[in-house]
Formats: sequence, C-alpha cells, structure tokens
Amino acid sequence: MSSVTVSSETFVARLRYRLGIQFHIFRQNAVYFLSEVRSRPLVIVGGVVVLIYLLAAVFAPYVTAHDPTQGDLRLRLRPPAWEEGGDIAYPLGTDDQGRDLLTRIIFGSRVSLVVGLLSVGISVAVGTTLGALAGYYRGLLDDVVSRFADLLLAFPFLIFAIGVMAFLGPGFANLIMALTFKGWVEFFRLVRGEMMAEKTKEYVEAAKVVGQSDLAIIATEIMPNIVQSIFVLGTLRMGYMIIMEASLSFLGLGIQPPVPAWGSMVSAGRDYLLTAWWASTLPGIAILILVLAINVFGEGMRDILDPRLKIE
Repeated sequence: MSSVTVSSETFVARLRYRLGIQFHIFRQNAVYFLSEVRSRPLVIVGGVVVLIYLLAAVFAPYVTAHDPTQGDLRLRLRPPAWEEGGDIAYPLGTDDQGRDLLTRIIFGSRVSLVVGLLSVGISVAVGTTLGALAGYYRGLLDDVVSRFADLLLAFPFLIFAIGVMAFLGPGFANLIMALTFKGWVEFFRLVRGEMMAEKTKEYVEAAKVVGQSDLAIIATEIMPNIVQSIFVLGTLRMGYMIIMEASLSFLGLGIQPPVPAWGSMVSAGRDYLLTAWWASTLPGIAILILVLAINVFGEGMRDILDPRLKIE
C-alpha cells in the first residue's frame, strides 16, 4: 500500500514539474510575442480591422436596421448620405433594387469570412496531413501526391476554380470544394519541405531511440516546430481565398442572389458605374480593406513567428 502511495506521489510531482516548465515556457513566449506585436503598429491596426469585420459579421442582424434581401424600388440607386439627395437612414445609399447598401455590405462580410475560414481550414487539414506523411515516409506516397500537386500547380487558380464551378454548378458547398481542391497544394509543399528538413535532426533521432512511433514523432515532436509556418501561410491565403470567392461571385459562379456577396454586388453595380458609383465601388472598397488588413496582419505574424527571418 505504501509503495502505491509513493509511486502516485512521484507521478503527481513529476506531472506538476512538467506542467510548471511548460507554463514557464508559454509565459516567456507570450511576453515575447506581445512585445513584438507592440513594436509593429501595422500588425495591431490590421488585427483590429479584421476583428471589426468579424464582430460586424457575427452581430450583423443587431447592427443593421434593414433587411439585406428586401428592397423598395422607389428608393433604388439613392446616393450616400453625404451627397445631395441622400438619406441618413441609408448612409451608403441603395442599390438598383432599393436595398440598403451598408446592410448588404455587412451581411456580405459573413459570406466572405466564412468562405475564407472554411476553405483555408480544409486546405490546412488536407495539405498538412498529406505533406507530413509524404515528407516523413517519402517513397511511393510522396511521388504520387507530389506529382498530383505539380499537376494542379500548372493551372492558374482562378481559371481552375472557374472550370470546377462550371462543372459542379454555383452554390456555397461547390464554391468551398472548388477553392479547396487546389488550395491544399501550398500547405502540402510547405509541410513536406519542413518535414524533410526536421526529420534528420537530433531530437527526432532521440525520439526514435526512446521507442516513439512514427505517428507520435510527427504529431508531438515535429509538428509543434512547424505549426508557426502553417499559421502564417494560412493567414496569408485567407485573403487570397476571399478574393477568389469575390471573383467567382462577380462572374455569377459563386454565391447566388439574393444572398448578399461582395463579388455579386460589384457585378450588379457595374451597369450603373457612371450614374451610381457607390453601388459597385463601396463593396469593392470593403473587399480591399479586409484583404489588405489580413495581409498586413499575416506579414506581421510571419516576421514575428518565423525564426529564419530574424537577424542574429
């Protein structure tokens, strides 16, 4: 009985020691990360802008006063509030169906952010898994997946997505499928290269000596050392996916009306560009600001998290 008590106390003591070490490391990393962020104002600005878009998308029904799909033809193409003939009830004006443009832009952010997050999330999951397995085991799996990735890279992304959407048809699920069918390749190449570089290092050999399985080594030893690179690439690719979604919706192959999507709003307003510039220009500015903020934030995260960019 006493030996069981001693062993349990020893286990608890070791567990507390390991948790204490991990907490100390986490605290040091958090302090360093926050200090680096504070030294980069553009990163803070980009993060704040993205956060504002996220909050607006989540609370869209509570921060808007109009229905994004119901319009009034008597109010069609009303100018913004600061122009002659504008109305403060429609601060950014109305579109060709008499719908409030600000409401549609806010609700359209939901589509762009969800598409960006889902497409990047699926691409990360698929590309990371295939890249980790191909880079660690090599052999036939690496040859097959790498050649397939090279084949996909031969096609320009937008043209490839247009072809997939033309084959599958418009719709939200098909849009996600079209974006992720090629989007995983960048993450596969990144993780494969990182895995090939890391698997030859001493800590991996030490893990093999103590008897860890290959999957355990990949998941617990190598992946924590490359997750920063995956996060940075994911941040940068999210802006690209939002642009791809807007492009497909602009061409009529993405999100279909009356669901508000920035690309389709730009497309609908281009017929009135000379007489009602706001109908097409303001949704385009919304895309510009969000993608620019995401890219600035992602570039800052790369500078902070990527040790290869640090000057000794």
